[in-house]
Parts: sequence; structure tokens; C-alpha cells
Amino acid sequence: MSGPVGTLASGEPVRILAVASGGGHWIQMLRLRPAFAGYQVTYVTVGPCDASILGGAKLKLVSDANARTPFRMAWLLLRMAWIVLTVQPHVVITTGAAPGYWAIRFGRWLGAKTVFVDSIANAEKLSMSARLSLKKAHVTLTQWSDLARPEGPEFWGAVV
Repeated sequence: MSGPVGTLASGEPVRILAVASGGGHWIQMLRLRPAFAGYQVTYVTVGPCDASILGGAKLKLVSDANARTPFRMAWLLLRMAWIVLTVQPHVVITTGAAPGYWAIRFGRWLGAKTVFVDSIANAEKLSMSARLSLKKAHVTLTQWSDLARPEGPEFWGAVV
């Protein structure tokens, strides 16, 4: 990625897939928006969501799921696979939880660089999706310096 900001050397726009569950995950993703200026961003979250706050960026909605909802998790897995295949992101960034984990997995298969930012709410230990992402994401970040380890996660500061 060596062209002007937001483009590859070929002139193709850099595509970012920004994935977050609802609540605090989504709020933290929205706080990262300034870092995405100049890039082609597609946001993914659980609904409902006010797309007008995204400044014209694309928005995809997925169902929320967790380990206790296996049928919804299967649907989420298929939906995230479809989104990643159609967006073809160069970068996947997520603040968690399940939708972000699956985006990391599928994004890596397509050669995307992947970043997992664990929630600031996880002050004492990493979330389950962050722990799973440690082995799958290129970079897993914690927002608490005392949770950082040489093998990951890394601490680069807090989003809040």
C-alpha cells in the first residue's frame, strides 16, 4: 500500500471492513472513524443503526449471536463469509465480538490484514473473541497496558 492515502500502488482504493457488535463495541468502532478518512470503508454491525452518522460509508447489518445461540451463529457465519467475499477487504478491523471474529477469520483467508481491538470494558481479562483472535488476527490489541503480553495482545493505547 504505497500510493496516495487511501489507495494501493495500483491506484485501487484500499477497502476497510470495520466490524463491531452493538453497544460499546459499536461506540468504540465509531470513535476509530477518523483513522479511516480517505479509505473506502464498509461498516458491519448488528441492527438497528443510524447509517447517516457514517458519512456515506456503506453499512451492512448482521444478526447478533453467541455460543448459546448456535443456529443464529451459523447464520452469522454464513452472512459474514458473504460480506467478506463481496467486499474483498484489504484490511479488517474489529472491536468484537462474534461478527468481528468471523470477519478476521474470513479476511485472513482472502489475504486481508486483520486487527482485533478488545473492548475497554475488558479490564481484567480478554474477551473470548479477543482470546480466539490472538491466534488468528495479525494484531490483537488490548486497551489496558497490564493485559499486554509479549505474545499478545499488544497495548497501543485506549480508544476512549
